[in-house]
Amino acid sequence: MKLGAFSMSLSVKNLKDSQIFYKKLGFEIFAGGHDVNYIIMKNGNALIGLFHGMFQGNILTFNPGWDENAQLVNDYEDVRKIQEQLQSEGINLLSTCDKNTAGPASIMLQDPDGNIILLDQHI
Repeated sequence: MKLGAFSMSLSVKNLKDSQIFYKKLGFEIFAGGHDVNYIIMKNGNALIGLFHGMFQGNILTFNPGWDENAQLVNDYEDVRKIQEQLQSEGINLLSTCDKNTAGPASIMLQDPDGNIILLDQHI
């Protein structure tokens, strides 16, 4: 199963403080901004998303169809196919997408320890 680019989406109390902290760890702003309450930061192939007031807890995020530079990849599995595979394995999904559509869509699931996983396809 090809899940796409991986990042950690962190729910932060203060976007500016978190940005300053991760900058000290070598991360640079890649996308987003304070005006939209999130910043995506990058250090090499490592990606983190800093989100203020958008969700509770932290989320493991995968982007089918993208690499770590948000560039399209030719060989990827559509999120609808991934959804079908997960359901056939008996995995309960917290949210699903319409299998009769195409383009951007997302699904969410939870691992056995309660960690939320988001598969967010932008293409």
